[in-house]
Amino acid sequence: MSIGSPDSTVGVEDHPSSAEPVRDATVAHGKSPTRIAMDRLRKDRVAMICVGVVLFFILIAIFAPLLAKLEGSDISTFTPDLVDEYGFPTIGITPDHWFGVEPKTGRDNFARWVYGARPSLIVAFVATLFGTVVGVVMGLLAGFLGGWVDRLISWIIDFVLSLPYLLFAIAMVPIVENMRGGSFNLTPDEQASTRFFVLIFVLSFFGWAGLARIIRGEVLSLREREFVLAAKAIGVPTRQVLFKELLPNLVAPIVISASLALPAYVTAEAGLSFLGVGLIEPIPSWGQTIATATNWFKADPLYLWLPVLGITALVLALALLGDAVRDAFDPKTRR
Repeated sequence: MSIGSPDSTVGVEDHPSSAEPVRDATVAHGKSPTRIAMDRLRKDRVAMICVGVVLFFILIAIFAPLLAKLEGSDISTFTPDLVDEYGFPTIGITPDHWFGVEPKTGRDNFARWVYGARPSLIVAFVATLFGTVVGVVMGLLAGFLGGWVDRLISWIIDFVLSLPYLLFAIAMVPIVENMRGGSFNLTPDEQASTRFFVLIFVLSFFGWAGLARIIRGEVLSLREREFVLAAKAIGVPTRQVLFKELLPNLVAPIVISASLALPAYVTAEAGLSFLGVGLIEPIPSWGQTIATATNWFKADPLYLWLPVLGITALVLALALLGDAVRDAFDPKTRR
């Protein structure tokens, strides 16, 4: 009996529940892969808890001045009368100082903790944004245009990935400061702002290459698809093919890469500040506080644990959220 015989038709009708409901549901709902992924993400309890934690820290960073004012303190007021002659705090947690005071200076710990969330989040989000935009554009151009453009961009990607990240970050700070007249000629505010922008540049510079390689590989497989060939055949401009035809099909790798980059950048900012090549005074930073607090841990453990717990909670929430996003966009995964 041939494949197109009536027997084959009867076989399909004998099992209507195995094919028809799936097809009807797809047609009825018409959900895109992104919509399906977001629906799966909303049903993930761990992901929703992580979203709440991340929003909590974002709100702390946004309303840091209001929170510090609510307590009645600020980040720069020195209160030497609250520390002894050796620099140890003479008070603990009080109604006026919710997290105690900083050793040696007497500055309020709570105010510095809420303000310390700001640079971590700003650096992470800005570096992720720039790295994602550059990586997507470079990957699209390399994969779609091919030829010498692909070879040049691929060489640049390999060159960036071969550079030692930590040594590059350490070397960039004095180079930029010397370009601005030398560290001795810069005010503390100028030094702090210089390091802030250098840190964003370094993280963005090293963050785009990995995403560009992923996007390039995806575009190489997509550019031979029928919808791309049809668009090229009817004379659709290259820019429209890249951003109207190809880009919507790359949402999953872009979102996954960005969600996994955020916790890495938060950790990098704290680590570089701890090593002394990141943020410095007068910009408060959790990493900078940890570096100072290691000398006072036995006498004032709360001074160290506050920024450690802040970084741990934020990075863990971002990392788990990134894993949840990756699983939600992976059609082979069922959580």
